[in-house]
Amino acid sequence: MTETKRQKVTLGTLYDKMRRGEPITMITCYDYPMAHLVEQAGVDIVLVGDSLGMTILGYDSTLPVTQDVMMPHVQAVRRGTPNAWLIGDMPYMTYQPSVETAIRCAGRFMAEAACDAVKLEGGIEMADRVAGIVKSGIPCMGHLGLTPQSVAALGGYKVQGRGAAQAKKIVDDARALEDAGCFAILLEMVPDRVCELITKRASIPIISLGSGPHAHGQLLIFHDMFGLYPKFKPKMAKVFGDAGKVIGEGLKQYVAEVTSKQFPQPENWFGIKDDEYAELVKMVG
Repeated sequence: MTETKRQKVTLGTLYDKMRRGEPITMITCYDYPMAHLVEQAGVDIVLVGDSLGMTILGYDSTLPVTQDVMMPHVQAVRRGTPNAWLIGDMPYMTYQPSVETAIRCAGRFMAEAACDAVKLEGGIEMADRVAGIVKSGIPCMGHLGLTPQSVAALGGYKVQGRGAAQAKKIVDDARALEDAGCFAILLEMVPDRVCELITKRASIPIISLGSGPHAHGQLLIFHDMFGLYPKFKPKMAKVFGDAGKVIGEGLKQYVAEVTSKQFPQPENWFGIKDDEYAELVKMVG
């Protein structure tokens, strides 16, 4: 891939795109090689999500992920994409207990991983955490709708806000997060017209993950986009390239070629000059 260089994405960049009606691109990824490809593609926002607990580590939820687990991934992604707006996802119980714990967690992402912002889940009940983080000088993204850290309370991985009362709660939560100082809000698995209503009322970027086309931007998870997560394929994900199939077929071919002694070939190994080898044989007797 041809190397490309671009200007650093800033809050100003994102707000300018929002004002111009130009969709914001956002991707979740977790390591240096993926981040390098994302950088070359020119993606605006990169989220290192606690979803790595599922996509990378194989857990059934995001809950086992700690900040210590997150940090090497965020640092690697920063090295791979120096110019994207990088967001560190605050893991379960790193911000829920108190405003102070929230600020400390957010500060680690900024100081140790050179993040541009952090993200947390929850609405009105987390508005004071958002306000504390923002007052500390750290940009914060909100996350409403299907919030994976609360999946047990939500009744599973399903659309949120299909009923009017629940939708009204999401609308109110979005307003509370904006008032608390969030620079943007992610709406995950919210009905399209609810997302549209929130987007029309908001003065900050609204990003959709399975919430329709009316937001200011879209988010997908790298592993979902390229067929790399074997357990299930979310409805909101479009497979832009089946890398999982390509890799799987390549691995089967590798096993077959090693087994049949077709691999390696001379171009795949290193030799030693005859005179040096002769000297070696003398030396070892």
